[in-house]
Amino acid sequence: METVVDASTSEEANGSAVEKKPTVVFVLGGPGSGKGTQCAYIVEHFGFSHFSAGDLLRAEMNSGSENGLMIRSMINEGKIVPSQVTVNLLQQAMEESGNDKFLIDGFPRNEENRAAFEADTGIEPAFVLFFDCPKEEMERRILNRNQGREDDNIETARKRFKVFLESSLPVVEYYESIGKLQKIDAARAIEEVFESVKTVFASINEKED
Repeated sequence: METVVDASTSEEANGSAVEKKPTVVFVLGGPGSGKGTQCAYIVEHFGFSHFSAGDLLRAEMNSGSENGLMIRSMINEGKIVPSQVTVNLLQQAMEESGNDKFLIDGFPRNEENRAAFEADTGIEPAFVLFFDCPKEEMERRILNRNQGREDDNIETARKRFKVFLESSLPVVEYYESIGKLQKIDAARAIEEVFESVKTVFASINEKED
């Protein structure tokens, strides 16, 4: 059964069906690299819908469902939840958005995530935005922010950073090897980082035009 984000969306043009795939940009970076802040700016300036894999998982976790209890346990241990759980949550959010341009923040976190997303949706990312930030700066930011999140403490942050290095960096390297990685120096001030981000999205828009 075809859905909004399955292999394609069909539109009628000149009497024939034209396939149009959604535009997906994966956004990666360690905990505290500033992904969420930059995604909010991208939404405002370029009309994307933003979905944080972590936020979707936390919402499910707080729902009290059996799925949510499993997610809570794994996140508290700094582990990565099964790919199918995350992909299903992302698909549902994309289908309900009414948009065809998506930022997917904090995903894919490993090769299994990447393969599961492409297999289930039939979509490959237009590119991958990687916010590169030193560990020390990310730790400082996490300790300074006050979002009331259970995973915002230094011990859990270090677990998340370790998981990122072990599981997510190979994904970053994969996309770099096929020419789809856009690396951003995220240790700078927010405004400076977004200037670099705008350059990336402007160049992509020009290619599409």
